[in-house]
Amino acid sequence: MRQTRFQIAKKDIVAFFEKCDKNIFSYTDISKILNDNRDFWRLPGSLTTNAFIGLLADYTKLNRHEFSFPSEKILRFAWGSTSVFSLALDLKKDSYFTHFTSLFWHNLTDQIPKTIYVNYEQSKKKVSNAGLSQDRIDRAFSNRQRTSSNITAFGDYKICLLNGRFANRTGVTEITTPEGDKIMLTSIERTLIDIVVRPSYSGGIYQVLSAYKKAAGNVSINKLSAMLKKLNYIYPYHQAIGFYLERAGVYRETQIRLLKKFDFKFDFYITHQMKEAQYSKEWRLYYPKGF
Repeated sequence: MRQTRFQIAKKDIVAFFEKCDKNIFSYTDISKILNDNRDFWRLPGSLTTNAFIGLLADYTKLNRHEFSFPSEKILRFAWGSTSVFSLALDLKKDSYFTHFTSLFWHNLTDQIPKTIYVNYEQSKKKVSNAGLSQDRIDRAFSNRQRTSSNITAFGDYKICLLNGRFANRTGVTEITTPEGDKIMLTSIERTLIDIVVRPSYSGGIYQVLSAYKKAAGNVSINKLSAMLKKLNYIYPYHQAIGFYLERAGVYRETQIRLLKKFDFKFDFYITHQMKEAQYSKEWRLYYPKGF
């Protein structure tokens, strides 16, 4: 039987993908690869990207993965097997793991996360806290904290894409997983800030407190404090962070004192919609009764 042009070129095509410096590709990536190598591989001009992908899926180890988010569908093509974490991180440019997913990779939780949180930052916008008032804080925290609905199921996991505020990738670092994959995620210091800002993405306030306990000895409170100033949040999250540090019972007073150097102009809340709350005069903070 006469071989097709693809079958004749298959050895060279496979060699190309094997030598690539990455193993996850977008539709645009595959299209560019085809157009750049069409003549060398002697593939017909009539061969479309869709047809090329179909041949790769049928006769090589290229795998197609579709992610159906509420507002968009994202296609990715993996050469061989790859982890759900690597795929999730490739969905948006310059994205990184955050919240509970970062807790997991930093060994700050004993739980195995089933939701993977991926953050890609918004463009830079002017931020002003001129309108902040006690009434505004009270009203905001009497309501349920807003959470993203930009979630899709993928195998045994859910992937949540967070279009977070611009932070210029402050505190984002790279680690190598036990499987040898290089991933971008928030540092321990940035993670401890983020989980206080969004405890709903982090297992709740008890999980946040547990993470603060586990982080002792590996976190720099000096670095955390400086990072918090740089992030310049409107709300006084330093009051909640200081409370967590104190409540964890494993940090030195000199470390806790760094959070007391911030301004304390307003009463604040450790979480939203508390039914029965207690009040810490030291941190000007409301927290759930019995916490």
